[in-house]
Amino acid sequence: MKLVTFRVSQSSPRVGVVQNDRVYDVTDFVGGLEPMVSGTRQARWFEQIPQAGMLKLLGCGSSGLESLRSLLKSGPQSLKHYALQEVDLQAPVMRPGKIIGVGKNYADHAAEVGSATLAAPKLFSKFPSVVVGPGAQVHAKPIIRKMDYEAELAVVIGSFASQVKAEQALDVIAGYTILNDVSAREFQHDVPQAQTSFAKSMDGFCPMGPWLVTADEIPDPQALDVSLELNGTQMQHGNTAQMIFTVRTLIEYITQYVELEPGDVIATGTPAGVGSARKPPVWLKAGDQVRISVSGIGTLDHGVC
Repeated sequence: MKLVTFRVSQSSPRVGVVQNDRVYDVTDFVGGLEPMVSGTRQARWFEQIPQAGMLKLLGCGSSGLESLRSLLKSGPQSLKHYALQEVDLQAPVMRPGKIIGVGKNYADHAAEVGSATLAAPKLFSKFPSVVVGPGAQVHAKPIIRKMDYEAELAVVIGSFASQVKAEQALDVIAGYTILNDVSAREFQHDVPQAQTSFAKSMDGFCPMGPWLVTADEIPDPQALDVSLELNGTQMQHGNTAQMIFTVRTLIEYITQYVELEPGDVIATGTPAGVGSARKPPVWLKAGDQVRISVSGIGTLDHGVC
């Protein structure tokens, strides 16, 4: 399934499923789902999220997704629906609880920035407030001089996950989407101590979308092409098979220290070709158009203004 968060006119965000260029509104169905709650912490999590949004659907885990599949099989025509071009797509998860980035996770990218292969994942965070959806315009503030792009496969978590072993890691994934890990390189490269999370957490620095493709449609996340075009010119191209730390390994590593929750996002790293490594460097500027493609998911387009 392709799950989306969308708006129609000035409506509040809705939850939908995309089929044959139509968006079927399943918001009311999601609102009626009964989550399986285990413990006070999970109960508090459900109290703090919208009760008919994407986080609610993901929080209901595999049973919620199976119920939704059954609804669609029984006849989506009964659901209110729109042509895809009629709706305003938002980021599939508009406000994740956590966005965990992985630095230098492709060998060719590590090499182009002069880094040795890491023995353990290099993690950082992006503020959830910087997420924007497909078609967004990322503001090129004059004070930011070195704005760069990073095309990434993003993993969206679908359960409460702690102490997960690699063998079971794919079971906690709801699905996958596309993310641009926009970065202000001066805060990584031009200061005495790199401020990586700050460099990657400025307003609008996390375009994400256009939808969440459920995990059953992507059986192997280590077999996906990832590419980025800037103004029609290909700047990045790689395959997730080139990751130093696989999706399974990342989930195992992270959950030894931090419990992941439904809707949390892991940005899994970027292949070679970033603007800062080019000679001369290529920085994002007003008027640029960015297109990121990941096989099995689709394309994420956004602009720079």
